[in-house]
Amino acid sequence: MSNFIVSARKYRPVRFDDVVGQEHVSQTLKNALKNEHLAHAFLFCGPRGVGKTTCARILAKVLNCQAVSADFEPCNECSSCKAFNANSSFNITELDAASNNSVEHIRALIEQVRFQPQQGKYKVFIIDEVHMLSQQAFNAFLKTLEEPPPYAIFILATTEKHKIIPTILSRCQIFDFRRIQVPEMVAHLQAICEQENIDADRDALHIIGQKADGALRDALSIFDRIVAFSGNRISYEDVITNLNVLDYDYYFQVVDALLVEDSSKILLLFDTILRNGFEPDIFMNGLAEHLRNLLVCKDAATLQLLEVSDGLRARYLEQARLSSSGLLLTALNLANDCDVNYKLARNKRLHVEMALIKMAHIPRAFLLAGNGAEAFSPEKKTAELTSSPQPGKEEPGKSEVGSRKSEPSGPLEPQELETQTQKPRGPEPPSPEPSTVHRPPQAPPAPEPQSPTGPQPLPQKKSLKKGGAQDTPRLMALEAMLAEVKAEEAELLTQEVQEVTQERVEEAWNLYLESQDQESVKVIMRNSELKLEGQNVLVTVTSALAENTIRQEGNLMEYMRDVLTAPELTMTIEIDKSKAVEPPKRKRMMSSKDKYLAMREVNPNITELQKRFDLRPDE
Repeated sequence: MSNFIVSARKYRPVRFDDVVGQEHVSQTLKNALKNEHLAHAFLFCGPRGVGKTTCARILAKVLNCQAVSADFEPCNECSSCKAFNANSSFNITELDAASNNSVEHIRALIEQVRFQPQQGKYKVFIIDEVHMLSQQAFNAFLKTLEEPPPYAIFILATTEKHKIIPTILSRCQIFDFRRIQVPEMVAHLQAICEQENIDADRDALHIIGQKADGALRDALSIFDRIVAFSGNRISYEDVITNLNVLDYDYYFQVVDALLVEDSSKILLLFDTILRNGFEPDIFMNGLAEHLRNLLVCKDAATLQLLEVSDGLRARYLEQARLSSSGLLLTALNLANDCDVNYKLARNKRLHVEMALIKMAHIPRAFLLAGNGAEAFSPEKKTAELTSSPQPGKEEPGKSEVGSRKSEPSGPLEPQELETQTQKPRGPEPPSPEPSTVHRPPQAPPAPEPQSPTGPQPLPQKKSLKKGGAQDTPRLMALEAMLAEVKAEEAELLTQEVQEVTQERVEEAWNLYLESQDQESVKVIMRNSELKLEGQNVLVTVTSALAENTIRQEGNLMEYMRDVLTAPELTMTIEIDKSKAVEPPKRKRMMSSKDKYLAMREVNPNITELQKRFDLRPDE
């Protein structure tokens, strides 16, 4: 066996200045030593691998160092420092609370507190993973922690501060350690590479830092594994191969294909990624992170949030310049929905492929949404119907209608995007020539419509039965869709407004009832009473089940508003308590005593039998 020592132990800091990313803790402890304002109990809390136990050991070493430097760092040369480095110091006691968490272990620790230090001024007790102590152990530790001898210092370390009882927290000086940032990890790994004569790519070290997730100890462990794999030359390809990380280039190619709406290339790239052994959710999470980085690059103020090397930073900036914010936000929204519903999907690959295809159609959806918002808006169509242009005379800006392309400022929701992508690509409809627009004949003003005296026949509506042909979206040419929209708008403009009456409300209710397939819904709706109160329909039912059934009919209110031409119509459902059907009461099981009393009422002689034989029924 060789004498190899892992980097996490070999390069463990021995001075406060060597601790990476915790300058706020190191400087505070130095100032406390300088001003002699040192507390008797400390609590170091934070994520794993960020230097909590390391800082505790350095502080314990400084307290008993015989030749402290001017900036309050341990000398590592005196007998106390050497004994500590050799784990033979009697003034420093370390306790792992994960395996020594009972009251007996704490009592043994308290017994050691009673004895003064043999060498030096302080006895330091370091308790790691202190949140693992039991409730009884915490209670036994309270009195000693609050009023220890003047030579005793307690340093507690934990990764789960919320599990420590408040009485312990109130007796300690708390230091919160933060996650190590990727640039700080990269600088530390580069310093180690220089000492070990290892040539490493900066992009490779960035991948190691990102994979460590804020823990420097994890980064050093990954670094040792990569060195064992590649030797003294660490390349970017070796790191992504060993750590099973997708190459950045895949994500750049996917976004490039999104910009040109090349769904075939995206599917082929996804197939290549699956053939390389990567899971679909790993790819989708990486793509979401890539889209987030592109959004970060859109603003100079948030550019500092991009944790990549300088070479990749320039590439991100170039692709972010070519991508619109609306496209990135919509694609990121689709990626998030895909990740949320991934576990529920049976066909994982198809689930991800559908999300990628929707992303590929985002630019086309934006184009259709922009044209629909400007060239085919209802306001513009109404103006065309009521205007009277002169033949042969072109109005200002008339030739530009339908040719402007505007991009929506915000992202499209996935449901909107799916609706937009169902429309086939086709040539845009030509703008109508001014010469073909004729002035409508002037007609005398029509008299105002009078309120009907009796119930008017309701317009025939489409069937609301589920599973019908109306539920399937129809694929049609864009010109046909526009013609249908014009016809519907003309029908709305010419539709006669009728007064909402009790008779018309009941007739609309019965029409909806007839369109239902479920017999239970029909029975409930027949037994309901309707009463029109202004613009509100009061529905009276006889049970909570009937109320819940009517509320679940989501199309009912929309149907009645549409049929009655009353967009402000509302509905209130209440239960008639006088007619409410109460559920049958459950019978309580009779006890032995209840049975005895019931039998005694039927046959009084049982009392004599009970007295003669001294019988006592069970309670």
